[in-house]
Amino acid sequence: MFSRGLRRGARIWVALVLVFLYAPLLLVIVNAFNSSRTFAFPPTGFTWQWWRAAVHSQGMWHSLANSVVIGLAATGIALILGTMAALAVQRYDFFGKNAVNLLVVLPITLPGIVTGIALNATFTSALGLTLGLATVVIGHATFCIVIVFNNIQARLRRLGTTLEDASADLGASSWQTFRFVTFPMLRGALVAGAILAFALSFDEIVVTTFTAGPTVQTLPIWIFGNLFRPNQAPVINVVAAALTLIAVVPVWLAQRVGSDPAGTRV
Repeated sequence: MFSRGLRRGARIWVALVLVFLYAPLLLVIVNAFNSSRTFAFPPTGFTWQWWRAAVHSQGMWHSLANSVVIGLAATGIALILGTMAALAVQRYDFFGKNAVNLLVVLPITLPGIVTGIALNATFTSALGLTLGLATVVIGHATFCIVIVFNNIQARLRRLGTTLEDASADLGASSWQTFRFVTFPMLRGALVAGAILAFALSFDEIVVTTFTAGPTVQTLPIWIFGNLFRPNQAPVINVVAAALTLIAVVPVWLAQRVGSDPAGTRV
């Protein structure tokens, strides 16, 4: 269908795009083993020194623990509320259905700084709350819900209602139909949505800045705060390299389970 020259050009273009995307990440990984504090390129030597320093960094481990706790809590809230909203929009007809669909998706389209300012004003001025771990979880849940909502809604569209209708015709209650028919078919989308929501929460820095207050520090905030300190810069590079390598796992899992309509891979 396509000429040999066109196919060759397409391959070259794809290769250039991949280099553009991954060359900076590869440079981060290379510099994690660079003996130079200034990240001179090409590297002046090979060392594990910065990795040992990262392992013994108490600030890094504390920030990592905060990020994991916040990510898990925000993902849990998103799974419950996002799934309920998707089921309501896809399986029921009611007044304002399109408006609900728009309002649920809207937070992910807003700039993070707008969401952060709005949440900060709500927590501190309107509600009089002290900023801390709970306010960060609520702030992250606002956009994590969208990820779960979109995943579940897309899966429900693909599945249709045939099996659920058959279950109801055979005498199953609404709860039995959800438990034995709908939920098993949604497991793949739930896992994919949870992985993506956790990754989004773990990486968030703008909303966190406005909702964390002075007592809570997540890993992205810790990285940004230490990035320009000469003694900490090599450690930051190690943490960034480790996160780059670890990030491959959730992306792969999300793609694998997200492409399985029946949820049989979970």
